[in-house]
Amino acid sequence: MATDNFRVLLIVEDTFAQQASLDLQQAGYFPVIEPNIDLGLQKFINIEPAMVILDRVFSGELGIKFCHQLRNMGSRVPVLMLVEEETIEERLACLEAGADDYLLKPYNKDYLLNLARLYLEPAQEPKEQLRFGELILDLATRQIIRNEQTIDLTMKEFELLKYLMSNPGKVLTREEIIENVWGYDYRGESNVIEVYIRYLRIKVELKGQKRLIQTVRGVGYVLKES
Repeated sequence: MATDNFRVLLIVEDTFAQQASLDLQQAGYFPVIEPNIDLGLQKFINIEPAMVILDRVFSGELGIKFCHQLRNMGSRVPVLMLVEEETIEERLACLEAGADDYLLKPYNKDYLLNLARLYLEPAQEPKEQLRFGELILDLATRQIIRNEQTIDLTMKEFELLKYLMSNPGKVLTREEIIENVWGYDYRGESNVIEVYIRYLRIKVELKGQKRLIQTVRGVGYVLKES
């Protein structure tokens, strides 16, 4: 495809796709629509997009299945899911499928474009790492390394852990985390933090390793040794 690959998006959807495609084109992106989710995987392979946007309940639960397929293939391309309600259950379903973020129905142009800018900015190819005790965060690969075990992170997990590791020992309030990880114009509820903290802990604290992400009740979170 003769265009900047980081601006190519695949929209696997058949209701809001046309309007989203127009909005994305006006913002300088190159969206490709695939209204048939059964053909979505082959389209993904053919065009190698930088991002995928799809409906969580597209054709039943096929949106979730499609996301699982991408992750099982080893793809780390950002996936945005459109959800009916902003509930913990909906967010968990998206995260467990491997999605990086979500869009709340009805479709909102400004929110989509903000997410596109967040996820599709050209990478700066950082080479350095952040370290805290035995925990290493590779800024180039978005991976955790702990006790010589390497674990992939989603974009939002990476941004959250990066913020915590950039402020070791400092108690970060929920408001500070929302502003620095999700952005000052985030429209959702603050309990989204708890969801991502839970997933980070699952990845960071494998096999009974000591807890590093500590909860400060009524305030927020801090990265410190137990």
